[in-house]
Amino acid sequence: MDLRATLGGEVAGPVRRLRLGLAALAAVIALGTVGYVAFGFTALDALYQTVTTITTVGFREVQPFSDAEKAYTMVLILLGVGTALYSLTMFIETVVEGQVGDLVERRRMDRDIARMSGHVIVCGWGRVGSVVARQMAASGHDVVLIDNDPARLVDVPMPRVVGDATDDDVLRRANVERASVLVAALSSDAASLYLTLSARSLNPDLRIIARARTTDAEMKFMRAGADRVVNPQRIGGARIAAAAVQPHVVDFLDVVMHDEEVEFRLAEVPVLDGSALAGRTVAESRAADRSGALLLALRRSDRGFVTNPTADAVIRPGDVLIVVGTDLQVTALREEAARR
Repeated sequence: MDLRATLGGEVAGPVRRLRLGLAALAAVIALGTVGYVAFGFTALDALYQTVTTITTVGFREVQPFSDAEKAYTMVLILLGVGTALYSLTMFIETVVEGQVGDLVERRRMDRDIARMSGHVIVCGWGRVGSVVARQMAASGHDVVLIDNDPARLVDVPMPRVVGDATDDDVLRRANVERASVLVAALSSDAASLYLTLSARSLNPDLRIIARARTTDAEMKFMRAGADRVVNPQRIGGARIAAAAVQPHVVDFLDVVMHDEEVEFRLAEVPVLDGSALAGRTVAESRAADRSGALLLALRRSDRGFVTNPTADAVIRPGDVLIVVGTDLQVTALREEAARR
C-alpha cells in the first residue's frame, strides 16, 4: 500500500468533516438570526444574540425574553453548542493529522534515502535538473533531489531533500557519502561551484557533473573537482547546427539514445582489472564474445578514443567499450567484461 496515498486519505477525512461542520454551523447561525428577527429583534441584535448563545459567552439578553423566546433559545443552544464544538474538534483534528502525516512521510523518505547506495543526487529542480532527474529515473537509477524551494518539490514523485545544496548537512541528508553521481544544476555558477567543492570534500569518489552557464566558469569547475562540465547553451547551439547539416545522423542518435520503443541502445561497458577481455585483441574478443553487441569505439584509460578499432587493437584493463546492441546483448557483454 502506498503510504502517501493512505495518509492523504486519512487527512482528507477530517477535511471533509470540517467542511460539513462549518456548513452546519453557518446554517445554525442563519436559522438563529432569522428566528430572533421573527421575534422582533433587529438584524444586528438577532445575529449578536445568536452568536453569544451558541458560543456560551454568557452575556445578558439583548432584550427581556418571552416564554417563547426562552424556549427557542434553549433549542438554539442545544443545536448550536454541539455544532460549534464539532467544528472546533474537526479543525484541530485536521491540523494535527496534516502535520503528523507530513512528519511520517518525511521520516519514511529519510529512511529510504539512508538505505540508498550508488544513487544519483540532482541539485536544483529547474529546467535542466528536472530533465536530468526524469531521464535518470526512467533509466532505472535511484534519484534524490535537492532544492531550497519546497513549493517546487510538492508533486515530485522522487525522494527529495528541501534545503541549500551547498550546505554539508543537506548533502549528508541526501546520503552523498554513498552516492555515485551528483549533478550540480543550481541557479548560478557560483552556487554550483561551491556545491562542487563541498560534495568533493564529502565523497572523493563521487562523479560530479556540473552545469555551467558561462564558458569562463568551465575551467573553474574542473579545478574545483568536477569530472564533467556541461554548457547547455553551447551544446544546444552545436546540436542545432548538426541538425541543419546532418539531420539523419542526429535523428539516428536520438532514436538510439532516447527512444524507448527502439530495441537497440548505445552503451558503455567498462573492462575491469582481471577481466577475460583484458589483454585480448579486438579479433580475439569478438571470437570469444557471444553477446552479439557491435563494438564502435574504445576509450582508453588515459581518456583517449580509438574509433572503429582494428582487429589487432588490444583491449586493456580500465578501457571502456562503446557498443551498440539490445539490452540483452549489452548485459551479456558487461558480464563478459567483468568475468575473470
